[in-house]
Amino acid sequence: MNQAHYDVIVIGAGSMGMAAGYFLAKKGAKTLLIDAFDPPHDHASHHGETRIIRHAYGEGRQYVRLVLRAQELWEALERESGYTLFERTGVLGIGEPSSPFLTETFASAAQYGLPVERLNAAQIRKRWPGITLPDDFIGCFEPDSGVLYSERCIQAFRELALKFGADLTVNTPVKNIQYDRHGVTVDTISGTYRGKNVIVTAGAWAGKLLPELQLPLQPTRKVFAWFETNAPLFEPAQFPAFTFDLGDRTFYGFPSFNGSGLKVGRHDGGEPTDPDTLNRAFGTNASDEGDLRSFLDRFMPQASGRLKQGKVCLYTKTPDDHFIIDRHPYFSHVVIAAGFSGHGFKFSSAIGEVLCQMVTGEEEHHDLSLFSLRRFSNNE
Repeated sequence: MNQAHYDVIVIGAGSMGMAAGYFLAKKGAKTLLIDAFDPPHDHASHHGETRIIRHAYGEGRQYVRLVLRAQELWEALERESGYTLFERTGVLGIGEPSSPFLTETFASAAQYGLPVERLNAAQIRKRWPGITLPDDFIGCFEPDSGVLYSERCIQAFRELALKFGADLTVNTPVKNIQYDRHGVTVDTISGTYRGKNVIVTAGAWAGKLLPELQLPLQPTRKVFAWFETNAPLFEPAQFPAFTFDLGDRTFYGFPSFNGSGLKVGRHDGGEPTDPDTLNRAFGTNASDEGDLRSFLDRFMPQASGRLKQGKVCLYTKTPDDHFIIDRHPYFSHVVIAAGFSGHGFKFSSAIGEVLCQMVTGEEEHHDLSLFSLRRFSNNE
């Protein structure tokens, strides 16, 4: 029986886990990363090539310091890895003047001195002719934000974590985690490992790995797709990443990189699911393409061309859509990062750094109270 000993075992080497492994290994901690698949992969929440990074944050100004640190770390990772990870396309948020998302975006920009432009519908239509809007809509354009190449980010963290001495075990589901006062024992399908600390960053599987905590996590089936466009209007040199708050529906999307087509997804809604039985075939539900097509027909008709491809991914949602980043209530050497609710990837560089700080005893530089597990027990 294999029972290697580590300073830290990271269970789930996706967005947050691979970043944590990089920071831990770089600091000299003996680190093991375990993943049920072979990251980057298409079984979780990080695939699909691109993710938006926004700084003026409509989900709450409490996130701004964390995302600004994440931006610094992505740019540092670019330099260290040699990969292009970030494209400064700008991000355009659109909605009615009463939109809570846009109101909070403007408020967070004002509080932190972030550059944004407030635009009316006529200004938006003139600057980006591919967009069709009602006259009463407004926009918030953030020129310094943009797009992360998500799978490339994870690949960069993976290569550097291994360079700095981390061990990585792939295609290895974890069967059980046993805690005691002195550490943890992790049982997998291929062996048993012992660690002083464990970080659980297992995405949609986090609840299954920590059944004793009854974490309020709901894995949710989500889709996104690429559509053929009138290319010049939607190329990244002319067209930004975007979000639309329509009140009862929320959409996001990306310019057409290298002729890929306009990528669009619906952020709200989705189908509650079990990650082990998830239907991963795009188009199984009529709404897979239908929701996206109806959005494009209304707001970007010249991007509502032929469906080029569609994909299925997972959100792991909490009741309030805020993250969980905390210690196990009974074992302080067990750290949990879960429930990123479809808006976590942009933060993963900074969260990896935070998780490293939590298990190595360094000073933590961010207020994590918003992400505490205690908020759920207090609401019971």
